[in-house]
Amino acid sequence: MSQAVKVATLALILTACRLVDAAIAAEPERAAGRTVAKPNIVFILADDLGYGDLGCYGQRIIRTPNLDRMAAEGLRFTQFYAGSTVCAPSRSVLMTGRHVGRTRVRGNAGAANPEAQMLRDEDVTVAEVLKGAGYRTSLVGKWGLGMPGDEGVPNRQGFDEFYGYLSQTHAHNHFPDYLWRNGARETLENVVTPLGTGGGGYATVRKQYSTDFFTDEAIKFVEKNRERPFFLYLSLVVPHANNERTRELKDGAEVPDYGPYANEPWPNPDKGQAAMITRMDAHVGRLLAKLKELGLDERTLVMFSSDNGPHKEAGHDPERFDPNGPLSGFKRSMTDGGIRVPMIARWPGTIAPGGTTDHIGYFGDLMATCAELSGAAIPPGCDSISFVPTLEGSAAGHKQQTHEYLYWEFHEGGASKQALRMGPWKGIRTYGGPLELFDVETDVGETTNVAANHPEIVRKIEGVLATAREDNEHWPLKQGGGGKNKRS
Repeated sequence: MSQAVKVATLALILTACRLVDAAIAAEPERAAGRTVAKPNIVFILADDLGYGDLGCYGQRIIRTPNLDRMAAEGLRFTQFYAGSTVCAPSRSVLMTGRHVGRTRVRGNAGAANPEAQMLRDEDVTVAEVLKGAGYRTSLVGKWGLGMPGDEGVPNRQGFDEFYGYLSQTHAHNHFPDYLWRNGARETLENVVTPLGTGGGGYATVRKQYSTDFFTDEAIKFVEKNRERPFFLYLSLVVPHANNERTRELKDGAEVPDYGPYANEPWPNPDKGQAAMITRMDAHVGRLLAKLKELGLDERTLVMFSSDNGPHKEAGHDPERFDPNGPLSGFKRSMTDGGIRVPMIARWPGTIAPGGTTDHIGYFGDLMATCAELSGAAIPPGCDSISFVPTLEGSAAGHKQQTHEYLYWEFHEGGASKQALRMGPWKGIRTYGGPLELFDVETDVGETTNVAANHPEIVRKIEGVLATAREDNEHWPLKQGGGGKNKRS
């Protein structure tokens, strides 16, 4: 898609929005039963938070009272998937509504190949669609899809405002010496020892914690835009480890203090890991309280999720807190522990409280969901299904569509890996090797490969794997010799 085509696409979206607005003016209620006003949309993304890291998903040690309350007041998804098993491609799927075999960014390329980790002008993001529908848009936190001066920076991808990290390596450091505000660097009071390329390092003088700043910035945005529809993408950097600090000091769980875990008989990295999650939970509580204080509760859909499964990179014991719950694998795994993530949605007056859903959705569905809520058209070429019917429940009177399949690929470690979810079936293979098949409804931990028992399902999944993706010069599939998928 050229820049001219992108401009034309956005013009069509804007025209569709105007037609919908005209229809709303003539018809006081939509057929689906929603209120007329376009809702505010807030998407909160944790970084490397596991499916089992929250109390409402079975966590027994780490305290997450605000997110547990959010689930009790809203809807908890039990079969929701990230866009990828690592950061950058997962966020590319979230923004473009295309699965990882068709989105622009399909892996963590970093400073070695920035063009492979950069959205282009012709890519159409959720923020651009909502901006065309009359929303004020803001990204607060981590981006990872473009660097200073290139096409992928947030302000060229639909965000009116941006505050945070551009480089994901820079985002490893929770006490950075600067953050970006739109196109300008803002200096902080932390003193940093730089390590490697891409802005990585760790602070020797730790005064200002980025996540605290991000919540303050998000609240300011909400206060400033309370009278108009807004889209806030709050992309946190917790509980991601500071990998550089782990390598140097063996403790990458960065947090200002250990909070309620200070006196636990655990190593410091374990205390820090728990404290990061509990501190994040408190910040979510702050934002929800502000929405209520401003009278925006019933006008605002708030969603919370994580970009992939839990990490093992802070020097902590990854099994202490059982972060993947009943699932198998961690970040970088193609089993569900690497890609199935918590997803909570809260919208008082629209979403019935205390519900759970086994609807199978994924990050790419944010595009169609936001398009439906805002009255915008979905850009062409998306792999996106709106989950608005699931949010509104059966009383809304329109049926939830389902995906024929969900697709993933992963390019680290030599040979590429592919995975596909189709109904109850999950297929995983190293490219060029045999397919492993799991029934994830009866075997949620993916412990038993049943490929030999279901050759017809294997053939069907292999057929989809052969056609699901588009070629990408930076992310070709690399053949391997088979073997089992890595689970840890």
